[in-house]
Amino acid sequence: MRKITEESRNAFLNKGEINKQNMRVFYDKYDNTSRMLLHGNCIATLIFDATNKRDMLTINNCGWQSNTTKERLNSLPGVHIVQNNFTWYLNGKEWNGENFNIFI
Repeated sequence: MRKITEESRNAFLNKGEINKQNMRVFYDKYDNTSRMLLHGNCIATLIFDATNKRDMLTINNCGWQSNTTKERLNSLPGVHIVQNNFTWYLNGKEWNGENFNIFI
């Protein structure tokens, strides 16, 4: 895993911020949400839910099936993306890259 991926993941999961190279992560305290942007595209949103103690992660590849997008998303808990013959598979099922919610 590249250092920028690790730094971005850590900031994203820990309500932090980073703005480095092609990555931007920020936390919005008003809606208790972290967002991960790659080249300005929001590829992941994490809504922290203190009441139910189950945070909701939403991922999206924003139409970019790049190795960088895949690496950034794969760094997140509950996400396992592989590619076979130009088709992406998320957690073992074919995925078109549109919004997918995961409780973590």
